[in-house]
Amino acid sequence: MRGNILVVDDEENQREMIAGFLRKKGHAVTAAPSGDRAVEVFRKKGYDVVVTDYRMKGTHGVGVLKAVKELNPTVGVILISAYGTVETAVEAMKEGAEDFLVKPIDLEQLEALLQRALSHQAVVRENRELKERLAERYRFDQIIGESGTMQEAMNLAARAAKSKATVLIRGESGTGKGLLANAIHLTSDRVDGPFVETNCAALSPGVLESELFGHEKGAFTGADRFRVGRFEQADGGTLFIDEVGDLPLAVQVKLLNVIQEEAFQRVGGNETVNVDVRIIAATHQDLEVMLEEGKFRQDLYFRLNVVSIAIPPLRDRRSDIPLLVEHFVEKHAQRNQKKMDGVSRDALDCIMKYPFPGNVRELENALERAVVLGRGTRVELEDLPPSIRHCDPLTAGHDVDVGKATLPEMVEDLERRAIIRALEATGGVRTKAAERLGISERNLRYKMEKYQVEGR
Repeated sequence: MRGNILVVDDEENQREMIAGFLRKKGHAVTAAPSGDRAVEVFRKKGYDVVVTDYRMKGTHGVGVLKAVKELNPTVGVILISAYGTVETAVEAMKEGAEDFLVKPIDLEQLEALLQRALSHQAVVRENRELKERLAERYRFDQIIGESGTMQEAMNLAARAAKSKATVLIRGESGTGKGLLANAIHLTSDRVDGPFVETNCAALSPGVLESELFGHEKGAFTGADRFRVGRFEQADGGTLFIDEVGDLPLAVQVKLLNVIQEEAFQRVGGNETVNVDVRIIAATHQDLEVMLEEGKFRQDLYFRLNVVSIAIPPLRDRRSDIPLLVEHFVEKHAQRNQKKMDGVSRDALDCIMKYPFPGNVRELENALERAVVLGRGTRVELEDLPPSIRHCDPLTAGHDVDVGKATLPEMVEDLERRAIIRALEATGGVRTKAAERLGISERNLRYKMEKYQVEGR
């Protein structure tokens, strides 16, 4: 790797020797004769790594280190000294030095340290760029919806984001609960902390407690090693608990205690683990009905339901459909390197009439299929899946229009909708959905690929 290096030394011979060697290695090098001059140069032009002598007239090496770190906390600094002691090395490392070299310098060792520092710089840049891309993807203004109900949901989420309050997101499968949870985290003061997600419906009751809280080695049969749970992974950030209505009552008690005490014990452990975690929960179930049936604890419900945000189903915000259609066509056209000029009037009219039981997720899947399989530069009516193309709004969700579909198409439509309903009822878990439908998981996977249906 080649970097932009600032070399600082008040001894000319030493300075020029280091600078000349690094230039031969392909680095862009600036040489400064003093610490004061180095800080002045750094302020005008940033550098990847600063290589500085420890003992100089005026501003010494640690002073240079502190000054450049204030200007750019991620810059790498390597200190060099003829008076190397454990104390000076410890002081340098405490202030954030990348490393400490003792004169006479081994130039090849210096180059190795530079490569390590430059690699670290690259990782820092990649992480920052990744966070910026994620923030761009999940910002509130990237959630598409101009309808009154969606604007109300996003405004409520934006106001709650800066607080520490627990948020409960309600909505049918495919409405974008996870997308909204991400946006809340990335707009919160915890943006630099981790965002950890777990789906309660995707895990068996026996696994959930260990998934959330971790376990000690030997805690139960098969626990052959120590495991950190989701709460510890999310410390300092946000934990998104999707499909919280599927939590067993025993685990609900432990979750309530963590929310109240900000501490817990791993499965099979005695040590108390303290955590600072903001919880965002989501569910497609009616928790009030579950309260009445004794399937959900009232005290946990009140703890989770501090800020409740409802995401409306797509059928209740049809004014957003044209915006979503435009967005998804453009997105998948770019992803598949195809030139697309939008959607035909007939196709859009048909889409507007369809009830979308799978909500935004189903709409995106349908448009991705249309973009990939379509032969023209527009999404046409025939490019849409049969379930949408032959939908009669008067019988939507029951039977396709017999006069507009062949028997095989009607059978496919019924199969597709049955699979979607089974996946919704089981939180997207294929094994449970297959059992509900009375078919093998392998057969279910085949049909999901055939009908472009998502699941876990």
